[in-house]
Amino acid sequence: MAVEETENAAGDHSPAVTSTRTVDIVVSLVLLALAALLAFDNWRTGMSWDASGPQAGYFPFYLSLILGAASVYGLIKGFIEPATEPFVTREQLTRVLQMFVPTLLFVVVTQWLGLYVASFILIVGFMALIGHIALWKSVLTSAIFTVVMFVTFEIAFDVIMPKGPLETLLGY
Repeated sequence: MAVEETENAAGDHSPAVTSTRTVDIVVSLVLLALAALLAFDNWRTGMSWDASGPQAGYFPFYLSLILGAASVYGLIKGFIEPATEPFVTREQLTRVLQMFVPTLLFVVVTQWLGLYVASFILIVGFMALIGHIALWKSVLTSAIFTVVMFVTFEIAFDVIMPKGPLETLLGY
């Protein structure tokens, strides 16, 4: 109950970034484009019957037609109905981006630093900056988690994970 009250209170004072109607229209357009691409590709592959039965694109072609029809329905509905409620407020979008941007950077940085160092940095960052947990607790928790993850994947199960310069220095 406290979470609902907090979300409602946060949404009341924060301006809307976009409406649900706008998002519905954009998603319908993207899905319609995907349906057109899939329909064309499956038509090119072959979407009819031959002597041995349906060709490779037969079922996917008709599924893409269904997706296209649903997208057109979504577009019509989006243009007819008025924009009444916000899809996301500025404060909600800020919270989402606080999670998304570091996670995206984690994926990119993993290529150079390896999974374990990138995980350590991500966990410390989330705990200290977003969770407002003391830095020493964040570092300790992240170190323990990273070591357990390293022992589990590299030693116990011998799973190949992305490695960086630290793992190379340690001989892994």
